[in-house]
Amino acid sequence: MSKFSLPTESVELPSKGLLYPESSPLSKGTIEMKYMTAREEDILTNQNYIQAGTALDRAIKSLIVDKSINYDDLLVGDKNALMIAARILAYGKDYPVYWDGKPITVDLSTLENVEIDEERFKGGNNIELKLPNTDNVVTIKLLSHSDQTNIEKEVEGKQKLDPDSDFTNSTRLKHIITSINGDKEIATIRDFVDNGLTVNDGRWIREEYSQLQPDVKLTYRPDGPGSEEVPIPIGIGFFYPSLYT
Repeated sequence: MSKFSLPTESVELPSKGLLYPESSPLSKGTIEMKYMTAREEDILTNQNYIQAGTALDRAIKSLIVDKSINYDDLLVGDKNALMIAARILAYGKDYPVYWDGKPITVDLSTLENVEIDEERFKGGNNIELKLPNTDNVVTIKLLSHSDQTNIEKEVEGKQKLDPDSDFTNSTRLKHIITSINGDKEIATIRDFVDNGLTVNDGRWIREEYSQLQPDVKLTYRPDGPGSEEVPIPIGIGFFYPSLYT
């Protein structure tokens, strides 16, 4: 079989690799990605993958050069960095969007990683928090792609039984919290979230999580420097630029 040389780029992870075990290749803090080919474009346009919501993940996974990397282990923010890199390597840095009905081009290469407090990650992906409204001490982790997938499946299953309720917040907390007062039993954590966690403490944990999470700053200033920052709309056109032409 013929071997073809493809250009690659090294992508810096927002986490800098600090939240992965030293034995993981992700602890290097960078991932080498190849340029997109017709194979990945076929993945992105596969209707079965699109309906299952797996097209993007399958395509990004295919672009990672080091096959010893477990895609499921990637933190959500690090996965966002790979998504941006994949889009640039496939179609270039210019991303057309609309703001107030006007076409605007966002330069994806200017997006920066959110600054993280490295001191708080000295213990890896185990961050201890003392809740402000009680004396309870919880340990939390930042969610991986696998965690996010499991949360979505769990929420979907619960809402089939009770379609009028939204279980997203409580389910996420049950996966984010890894111990309560030193107790790591899953049953204890779930009981705590349902019956022992005050609303204020739950909101505080979510705010702390948001501050801790390494990610790409997915915003831009549509009216130029100094103007209000707004979220970058990442829809189907992100990987299908022809839809905008």
